[in-house]
Amino acid sequence: MRLKNKVAVVTGAGSGIGRAIAVLFAMEGAEVVAADLAEEGGSETVELIKEKGGYAVYVKADVSSVRDVKKMIKTAVDKYGKLDILVNNAGIEGKTASTADCTEEDWDQVLEVNLKGVFLGCKYAIPEMLKNGGGAIVNMSSIAGLVGFPNAPAYCASKAGIMALTRVTALEYATKNIRANCICPGIIKTPMIDRATGGDVEVEKGYAKAEPVGRLGRPEEVAKAALYLASDDSSFVTGTALVIDGGWTAQ
Repeated sequence: MRLKNKVAVVTGAGSGIGRAIAVLFAMEGAEVVAADLAEEGGSETVELIKEKGGYAVYVKADVSSVRDVKKMIKTAVDKYGKLDILVNNAGIEGKTASTADCTEEDWDQVLEVNLKGVFLGCKYAIPEMLKNGGGAIVNMSSIAGLVGFPNAPAYCASKAGIMALTRVTALEYATKNIRANCICPGIIKTPMIDRATGGDVEVEKGYAKAEPVGRLGRPEEVAKAALYLASDDSSFVTGTALVIDGGWTAQ
């Protein structure tokens, strides 16, 4: 029960890594606000948590919308009385295209969700955390923020931006008991990867072979890293990027 008496907001909680984080946090004692634009997925996550004896509520939220972000933060405070933890996990991959062929529309959409969404989450969560004496922010970056992936200019730029924003936030609030860290997952078996492979088993095997460990990561493995960064186990950790990639970036 490492998150007992804690209140956590998790964005993109309707599937994949976000769902794994929301469920694990609830099992570790947190009261969870599961935010997602997809109502079906978000509601399913809440039901999973309740079936396991945890506490959670779903909020429909587009993280690029100021109104929606304010609503999800307010829900945490109104429902559970405070906010201790924010996991900015929601993100999209955008369309595959080279830099010259990437449209302005796709660039804007990816940056709006992936980077602006993290900024807005931090902007409106931090004041509530300060009222409560501190908190922990976990932002979801990617190995795509550390190395280049051809034909993903907007995605890579957004994930690198998340790392920079995390460091700035960590320094700004280091003396105010708010820690900010990010996670850089490698290739994780999620709906995003399923879209990339088109459900082709052989393509997925190719992705797995690119990982030194010879397999794709599991959402639950990333969730455990998020638990560490959100809990008091990482009380002296702030401004860092935790790489969970099966050795990809060591090559």
